[in-house]
Amino acid sequence: MSTVSIHSDVDTMAQHVKHSDEHVCVGPAASIKSYLVIDNVIEAIKSTGAKYVHPGYGFLSENSAFCEKVQDMGVRFVGPPSGAIRAMGDKIESKQIAIDAGINTIPGFQGVIEDAEECVKISKDVGYPVMIKASAGGGGKGMRIAWNDDEAREGFRLSTDEAKASFDDDRIFVEKFIERPHHIEIQLLADGPVHDNVVCFPERECSIQRRNQKVIEEAPSVLLTEETRREMARQAAQLARAVGYSSAGTVEFLCDEKQNFYFLEMNTRLQVEHPVTEMITNVDLVQHMLEVAAGHPLPADLVKACADNGGVVPFKGWAIESRIYAEDPFRGFLPSTGPLLSYSEPTTEGVDMPGVTVRCDSGVVEGSDISMFYDPMISKLVTYADTRINAIDGMREALNQYVIKGVGHNTPFCASVCRNESFRKGDTPTSFIDTHYPEGFHGVELKEEETVALAVSVAAIARAKSEVLDSPPLPLSSSEVFQTENGEPVVVDNVIVTLGGHHGQSYAVALEDAGTRAQVRKLGEGMEYDGDVHTLDLGPMDYSPMSSLAKTTVDGSNKVIQIFGEDAEGVLSVQMEGSVIDCVVRSPDEFALSMHMKEPPVVDTSLMLLSPMPGKLISYAVEVGDAVELGQELCVVEAMKMQNVQRSERRGVVKSINCAVGDSLKVDQVLLEFEE
Repeated sequence: MSTVSIHSDVDTMAQHVKHSDEHVCVGPAASIKSYLVIDNVIEAIKSTGAKYVHPGYGFLSENSAFCEKVQDMGVRFVGPPSGAIRAMGDKIESKQIAIDAGINTIPGFQGVIEDAEECVKISKDVGYPVMIKASAGGGGKGMRIAWNDDEAREGFRLSTDEAKASFDDDRIFVEKFIERPHHIEIQLLADGPVHDNVVCFPERECSIQRRNQKVIEEAPSVLLTEETRREMARQAAQLARAVGYSSAGTVEFLCDEKQNFYFLEMNTRLQVEHPVTEMITNVDLVQHMLEVAAGHPLPADLVKACADNGGVVPFKGWAIESRIYAEDPFRGFLPSTGPLLSYSEPTTEGVDMPGVTVRCDSGVVEGSDISMFYDPMISKLVTYADTRINAIDGMREALNQYVIKGVGHNTPFCASVCRNESFRKGDTPTSFIDTHYPEGFHGVELKEEETVALAVSVAAIARAKSEVLDSPPLPLSSSEVFQTENGEPVVVDNVIVTLGGHHGQSYAVALEDAGTRAQVRKLGEGMEYDGDVHTLDLGPMDYSPMSSLAKTTVDGSNKVIQIFGEDAEGVLSVQMEGSVIDCVVRSPDEFALSMHMKEPPVVDTSLMLLSPMPGKLISYAVEVGDAVELGQELCVVEAMKMQNVQRSERRGVVKSINCAVGDSLKVDQVLLEFEE
């Protein structure tokens, strides 16, 4: 089967373009002028003579008008009928259909809300907290939780703007917000109404979300009992039949911890997280989408296996997916743009854990550019194993080995979640991130034994680098020669490893020249020891100055150290277990002298509002001379189709407005200044 891809002018070099047999440009960078322009896409279909159209995950994938135009041309749409897309794509209509079909639904207001004040009134009637949602929404866009009248007004405005920009449909509705729910969804395949088969797959749990956007998904869910799983699948199949569904689809539910579940929405397309379902069932969902689009029924053995197992396709093992985004978790998960200067995906062979399989679905390679115009997802990293814990540990190791340089990314955050004891125990409501990261993400905090292992590993890497580059071993070290009990000389290199930059926590490390043992002691003030001495056995080390990864073995535990680079002052930036740390290796004498160095001055930006991300300035909410209160809205910055309200972190008077509405912004660009 030959393939045709469409692209915007900034996506000319994208991987999906390179891997297709033909490609057609459908417009400029802005999606509303390219990927979302139905006539441009239809013209591409006509000019290439395409026979099938797979709409992918986003853009026009759930647009019924596009589906109708494709089908009117006699071209096969690899997805459901336009009527099902229209019915399920409208969140208000889909909820009414679900009610009529006997599906559990969330209490709320079923009509379209006209303005912010009506939103406040309805929210009061439903009862706070409420969820304000775009009728045509998806992917977390056009959604806000409101706990009071002010948040309802603001939520209506922001949801309306996002919905208009993302879906060209600004209709909004309100429903009750279920507290501490789990986001559970049922993947299904259908070949109706001609063949009338619906098969449901084991559930996916997608509760680890940030701003209603999924970050980590898994299949199956820890929460559901077998009885609830089968009932949820029964209702999903019932809804699919109610709209004459065919192709792949996903019915999403909110489920509380007492197994009560409520219909949320139906996604009439292939989901981003579909790989976890494929991994535990060994069913190729896209293959069946193509076969159903060609008019074939679902395989009889798949239909029978589902029926024989209580309405759920049999499964084995556990799969975890981390969505890898070009977002900086240390800056509030703000989008990061630019080229991928270095990029290497983890593999099953590289992770090398018994029973663990690694899958990485991506659309980038080294040199690819992460644009400000589209969703910042880099890839979907999936691990599969026989048990949930093994799948999680496989994910930790895969994240350790994932090399992404050039843009900020969320692998440290994903690693932190996988280390979290609540996550490992399966306590994962949708409030997980807000509960465990209430002040945002500030990095992974290593345990003491991990910190000691890192100090030893960094010292060993420094010595190996010196040896590989054919320079004296650890030229900054203080070497000593000891006699063993057998009278054989042993050379020991003594170095001070400081973790956290020049003024961080220091450790005295003594490495034997044979590389089989090390002693480590934590330093307190000056050169004074603070704590016990750690004697550690060292195994073989895999290191090359040309590689971004170094693998060490400390006391029988394998460690992967990702090396970001070394600056002119000798500061080595590394990552281990998701913890990003600046390290300095010095001799004892040099370390003693360094204690007399002053810390660098800090630039005061307290009187400035800086743009936290590259993007577009949508609006200012203040003018020069305005008195501003703490928490007051100052402006709105849009990036990756999401609107981000910038609020004041101080009281003061606006001195200057430094940009104009519509300006393209850089990270840390000054948006406004306050008077002293």
